[in-house]
Amino acid sequence: MQTYMIIEAYKPGKTEEIYQRLAERGRMMPPAVVYVNSWIEENLSRCYQVMISPSPHLLDEWIDNWKDLVDFEVIKVLSSQEVSDRMTQ
Repeated sequence: MQTYMIIEAYKPGKTEEIYQRLAERGRMMPPAVVYVNSWIEENLSRCYQVMISPSPHLLDEWIDNWKDLVDFEVIKVLSSQEVSDRMTQ
């Protein structure tokens, strides 16, 4: 399993539609993808999410459900502990 920071840039004028779709259909993620948490900028233009997935290809499936409303940046990240472990090996 790998952890990802997802930065979602909401397309102009689409915020209301994003939250309407979320309310109606949920996150629409493949079952193996785990949503951890998210934070939204105060001006409602971007969302920062942490997700865990066994494969980046599963994230692509999820992104396909939202790409008409959101532009995505997917960043593979390591925890502080993982980096510390690597540095001491």
